Amino acid sequence: MARKQEYGNESITSLKGADRVRKRPAVIFGSDGLDGCEHAVFEILSNSIDEAREGHGKLITVTRYLDHSIEVEDMGRGCPVDYNPKEKRFNWELVYCELYAGGKYNNLDGDNYEYSLGLNGLGACATQYSSRYMDVTVWRDGNKYSLHFERGEPVGKKGDELRIEPTDRGRKTGTRTRWLPDLDVFTDIDIPADYYVETLRRQAVVNDGVTLVFTDKSGSDVEKFEYLYEHGITDYANELVGDKALTPVHFCSGAAAGRDRADQPDYQVKMNVAFAFSNTVQCLEYYHNSSWLEHGGSPEKASKTAFVYAIDKYLKDNNKYQKGEARIAWQDIEDCIILVSNNFSTQTSYENQTKKAITNKFIQEAMTEFFRAQLEIYFIEHK
Repeated sequence: MARKQEYGNESITSLKGADRVRKRPAVIFGSDGLDGCEHAVFEILSNSIDEAREGHGKLITVTRYLDHSIEVEDMGRGCPVDYNPKEKRFNWELVYCELYAGGKYNNLDGDNYEYSLGLNGLGACATQYSSRYMDVTVWRDGNKYSLHFERGEPVGKKGDELRIEPTDRGRKTGTRTRWLPDLDVFTDIDIPADYYVETLRRQAVVNDGVTLVFTDKSGSDVEKFEYLYEHGITDYANELVGDKALTPVHFCSGAAAGRDRADQPDYQVKMNVAFAFSNTVQCLEYYHNSSWLEHGGSPEKASKTAFVYAIDKYLKDNNKYQKGEARIAWQDIEDCIILVSNNFSTQTSYENQTKKAITNKFIQEAMTEFFRAQLEIYFIEHK
């Protein structure tokens, strides 16, 4: 039996490099199980989505291989990987080997990625750190750049890790990343095909005009799925309700600027909502900066408040309540509505790194006010 060591000054240690993720993956990915592995996939995918939303490329492909490796390729500008004179380091080191390094910190000043899914500078590096291997190929500046990592470390002679060749794509640019999640980090890496199918479908819904293709090469038969919603959440809501709608799908959009606290700077928020009423189909989905808010947060609270207020006002104004009838509640509404909310903001407070809920006070207030006004007009027009 090992002798218990005394807890003293020499007991305190600091994790360095890849160990900051490899030894505690749940801190970044929310779990060291399959959920965390799936979130690692989404971190790379989100970089491609941010590029497409900024208008750089309209096609993203995801491929699943037999060895459980995953490949994501986009037609964006290509991740900057060459030497950065300001930082006095190569950008590939900053992006793939340095937590809290990236190009999305100045979005409030109108810089790149004004409405970005990933703002923390963690995703690409953390996913690289947690992989058994990662291959990165970038086409930009007339060159083809290649990198290979294993277990969180670049492979190659010091100073020669980045391979640079003339481009083989002409004027086309983009980034391709293929990596294998490491079983030394995650307890399970066998991400089911359904995860990719569902994730890419959702991203097509909230990114109008972007085509997302999933190819499953993990079995004897190759399967391919393609998603494109030209009109985003409106097309999606119509698809959900089909011919079972009590009312046509209604789309409304707006924008606002404000702050969560008096001493903070203003930030921008764009609001998009599509809804319809149905007595057979029900769906409530909230998205923010492309992330599906599985646990809702501010937009969900705003929608509930606004709908209850607007329908209650309509019933009162038109003497629809029966004598002694209780005021309408959200529980009376949610079973007969299809509601898809797709918002974007230049500043976002997520509950945690997995981005399944947001907590912005201003977004909740702005969306409540916007939706109340829109619904008041809607019910006047639909008397």
